[in-house]
Amino acid sequence: MKRMRLALLTLSMLSTSLFAGTVPMHDGSHDFDFLIGDWKAHVRRLPERLVGSNQWIEYDGISNHKKLLDSNSNFEEFEVWSADKSQHLKAQTLRLYDPESRQWRIYLLDVDKGTLGLPPVVGQFKGKVGEFFDQEEWKGRAIIVRYQWTDISPHAAKMEQAFSTDGGRSWEVNWICELSR
Repeated sequence: MKRMRLALLTLSMLSTSLFAGTVPMHDGSHDFDFLIGDWKAHVRRLPERLVGSNQWIEYDGISNHKKLLDSNSNFEEFEVWSADKSQHLKAQTLRLYDPESRQWRIYLLDVDKGTLGLPPVVGQFKGKVGEFFDQEEWKGRAIIVRYQWTDISPHAAKMEQAFSTDGGRSWEVNWICELSR
């Protein structure tokens, strides 16, 4: 049942997002190739989410990406520190491409805790913009999560995470990661 809701949510979000109209039949298996390699990461994170906060914390560090077994899948190792070194964030991301649906599934991993974040965000790129969605609970509230990739070039990229409590009509951005080489 949860997978059916996720599939319906993804289709609904795609129809109301940048992908309005016919979903392109483009082979997106190389859409994340721009990420492969080592990056500097600058992150702005909103720790208090969905409460109207505007107190952001900034971090700097690395984001390194590699292809897995010469496939279209890739893996990220991410590590950043706040300016005063009092806060440290590290994460791992697994991106898998499904050639049948022509969509990506993005999973967050926590190797320290031995957990795989489920459900994945699911979506695709249209041109130089990628949008990926899932439905989750955040502190007891049903939310939609959106990852959006923009400003992509050989030397830079930007990823934002946002939450919506109203079915995608409005979004609160709570994570901005700017990558540079």
